[in-house]
Amino acid sequence: MSRSKDPAVTQRLFAAVLPPASAVEELRTAVAPLRGLPGARSLRWTGAEGWHFTLAFLGEVDEALLPELYGRLERAAHRSEPFPLRVHAGGRFDGRVLWAGAAGGLDALRLLAERAHAAARRAGVPMEEHRRYTPHLTLARSRTDVDLHPFTGVLEGFEGTAWEADSLSLVRSNPPVSGVPGEQPRYEVVRAWPLGR
Repeated sequence: MSRSKDPAVTQRLFAAVLPPASAVEELRTAVAPLRGLPGARSLRWTGAEGWHFTLAFLGEVDEALLPELYGRLERAAHRSEPFPLRVHAGGRFDGRVLWAGAAGGLDALRLLAERAHAAARRAGVPMEEHRRYTPHLTLARSRTDVDLHPFTGVLEGFEGTAWEADSLSLVRSNPPVSGVPGEQPRYEVVRAWPLGR
């Protein structure tokens, strides 16, 4: 009797730059008034504990690829110097996603995103075609189109305090387990590597 192979064990992963607690607190204060705007109840707001700048979304990654992935991401981090970053203003993707933007070392952030994407691809992770990177931190999503202009208008003048982005993090997205509608995934840093040598 032949046995079928066990399905691969996978983890849902992405590479990111995580803002420090001080930047998260500033943004939390700026976002609070948005929740009182008309239409805010139709949005699914992300939790501040999960705010991050995604560099590369890897999707479901076979655990067998992790050692190679770790090594390649570490090299990508070491080839990239720390750079200044701050949360800046806001934007939207159509009427479905509201986000806060970034300012500062955007060229360095884009280069780090390219390196993280390439590292994952070279480690054997099937990656979508790399598009022009738009630095953003997701604040809210909607299943239907919503007029997000009032929200981006409030965020327009927001300027967070600059900090030094000095590490590349590999983050696991753990799906909700309670079955409660609107529950957010939980994010867990698997590994982090300092930028530079």
